[in-house]
Amino acid sequence: MLFKQVVGQEDIKSRLVRMVNDNRVSHALLFTGPEGNGKLAMAIAFAQYLNCLNPNESDSCGECTSCKKYAKLVHPDLHFVFPVIKSNTTSSPVSDNFISEWRALVNETPYFSLTTWLGQIRKEGDNKQGAIFTSESSEIIKKLSLKTFEGKHKVMIIWMPEKMNESTANKLLKILEEPSQSTVFILVSNNPDEMISTILSRTQQLKIPAYSQKEIEGHLIERFNISGDEAEGAAKVANGNLIFGEEQVRMSEENEFFFDRFIQMMRHSYARKVGDLLKWVEEMSRHPREMQRNFLNYAINMIRENYIMNFKQGDIVYLTPKQMEWSKKFSPFINDKNAMTIAGDFALADSHIGQNGNSKVVLFDLGLKLIISIKEGN
Repeated sequence: MLFKQVVGQEDIKSRLVRMVNDNRVSHALLFTGPEGNGKLAMAIAFAQYLNCLNPNESDSCGECTSCKKYAKLVHPDLHFVFPVIKSNTTSSPVSDNFISEWRALVNETPYFSLTTWLGQIRKEGDNKQGAIFTSESSEIIKKLSLKTFEGKHKVMIIWMPEKMNESTANKLLKILEEPSQSTVFILVSNNPDEMISTILSRTQQLKIPAYSQKEIEGHLIERFNISGDEAEGAAKVANGNLIFGEEQVRMSEENEFFFDRFIQMMRHSYARKVGDLLKWVEEMSRHPREMQRNFLNYAINMIRENYIMNFKQGDIVYLTPKQMEWSKKFSPFINDKNAMTIAGDFALADSHIGQNGNSKVVLFDLGLKLIISIKEGN
């Protein structure tokens, strides 16, 4: 991937190019910032620039043998680590077990969420969470113990390092402390605070900002060939998240699913239909945990936007026309009396499910709290 193929972030690109040209590349870089800011695409473009045989002042050449292999993500000195799912047939899964699926998704688009990735490799009916398991550390050590095959650097891109278990993180720490020659680690993280502090202290952090609305608009128009008005609406709702902006244009099934389930949950809670709420919980708990957590975060966003609607400031409300139409009737029920409580209850449920809490218990408890909070707000 060339830098020019990465959407926006021109200041970050210039900084990375200067880093290479001034020979100031750290052996361990941490790309951080909010989801949907192009971190993974930037990491791949930077890795390609590091190994390009004929780089220019601002980008890789795109024509040398190294660039051609990078374009297909098959360069022998480019390695990936990412969350995978442990199945009944694979007790010690590693990223290389899923490298074909990974390359296919990244080559299709480098802008995707963890849920999208795990959906590519999850078997039907499997709701296990993705993680970077201990078995991965042995693979990392083995790969990096070898000399470079044909590139200037061996590059190890670790996507979502916060998904490492403690044992894996500790083994990685040892490698970061004593890296092999010509090795560059690029960690790409949405939530670096969830990583162990000793790894954070051994990386050079590069904070990449969220995209501007104009950057997302331009990308959506180019990628989907849509009108300026449609792109503007999607970019506004995206609120800096390019992944979410693309999903708005596609009107993905997941977003439609979340919106439908949110409406159901609110109606059951408002009407105090505990039996219907229990059926809702039963259905929702059958979905993968990542999807449950994404729904809860979607709901938090909807609660926030509906609360803001009460202030009659349309320019700071980030809702699609369909969401806006429904929220005109619902927003009065989310007010000063209950908005913070409801949002906090959803956030707590997300935390409990993330810690492998029983989904049925957590979601039903959330529903009961919601019944009380909505009553208190009216």
